[in-house]
Amino acid sequence: MPATPEIANAPAADSAFGTAQTASAQKIMLLGAGELGKELTIAAQRLGVEVIAVDRYASAPAMQVAHRAHVINMLDATSLRAVLESEQPDWVVPEIEAIHTQTLIEFEGRTWKDGRVLRVVPTARATQLTMDREGIRRLAAEELGLATSKFEFVDTRAEFHLAIATLGLPCVVKPLMSSSGKGQSVVRTAAQIDPAWDYAQSGGRASTGTNVAMRIMVEAFVPFDFEITLLTIRHPGGTRFCEPIGHFQEDGDYRESWQPQPMSAQALSRAQDIAKAITDNLGGAGVFGVEFFVRGDEVVFSEVSPRPHDTGLVTLISQNLSQFELHLRAIMGLPIPAIRQLGASASAALLAEGEGHAPTFYGLNRALSEPDTDLRLFGKPNVSGKRRLGVALARGDSLFSAREKARRAVAAIRVELVGTQAVVESLLIE
Repeated sequence: MPATPEIANAPAADSAFGTAQTASAQKIMLLGAGELGKELTIAAQRLGVEVIAVDRYASAPAMQVAHRAHVINMLDATSLRAVLESEQPDWVVPEIEAIHTQTLIEFEGRTWKDGRVLRVVPTARATQLTMDREGIRRLAAEELGLATSKFEFVDTRAEFHLAIATLGLPCVVKPLMSSSGKGQSVVRTAAQIDPAWDYAQSGGRASTGTNVAMRIMVEAFVPFDFEITLLTIRHPGGTRFCEPIGHFQEDGDYRESWQPQPMSAQALSRAQDIAKAITDNLGGAGVFGVEFFVRGDEVVFSEVSPRPHDTGLVTLISQNLSQFELHLRAIMGLPIPAIRQLGASASAALLAEGEGHAPTFYGLNRALSEPDTDLRLFGKPNVSGKRRLGVALARGDSLFSAREKARRAVAAIRVELVGTQAVVESLLIE
């Protein structure tokens, strides 16, 4: 295993902080401008940092609060190179996987004419390794020897059938690169095998619309008691952990999360050891969302994102410092003296399904009527199919009461789109 990379993204301890849109400004460029980037932008602006938001479509959530925005295809090297050279940021912060990472490797460490050095968060290597599921899974299982589920990567339908025959049913099928669970499915019966292949091919981020098949991952199903995200923060003061976040997913996408997830001291210690091992290898500074399957005291590594995590939206109400504030402090070399958990907390995603634009939300009075309840509407301009448009947040006397409160807030909201009425997917307590 290579030596542990230094946490080198941060400026020196006595670095001055400038003012946005002046000659003294520090600049952060977001590659991907969704809801996570929006919260990071808000955190950055509180400290006077200038933010440039980049995404593949106009009016993305972070663009609505950033100082400037660019619409480009981030998988196109020429377009990405041009926007980097034009803006000359101090930090590049990837928010999504669909980025031409070789360009980030080319630009990492570049010195601009005024002497500033471009830093990729956490590192260009980490971004490239985690861009698709194969790079990070092979690093975890084959290089670091961490406990993972059994898996196969396949390129053809014939290889896909063979992998399922080898791993057995049930199994999980995932595109190498996707967002919000698109293309991901659980195969439980033989009749679901071919539809799962077709769905993975159509749902992956790298889908070209051609007859050339995309490489996909087939993963043996892991029996577990619950799943967690362990937010792991690498910063100049060392490695810190937030309290474990439990979460529920459906169709591979986040639906609910809660904090702190109860688990044994042995399992938590093991999860922290694994998270530190893999984030030390990836290097750099910032928040990593490390996902695990937990069964009793047994912990199995699932995935890692080198950035704040969607399940970590719960930290907007559960902690004194949200994951976005922690990410910003880490990458800018600011102290993190304490991470305080504020009590049993939960989040519930607001999903709408339909075809249309200009969402209008009704029911906010009811959604916010209970104490210790909050709401974030992301500002996404359109819906095609099913899309996450917001999140309800709540604290309670127990995890159950917090989750129940967040679900009630989501259920109170109705969404309408121009041209059609959307269906809001609420989570009902059984």
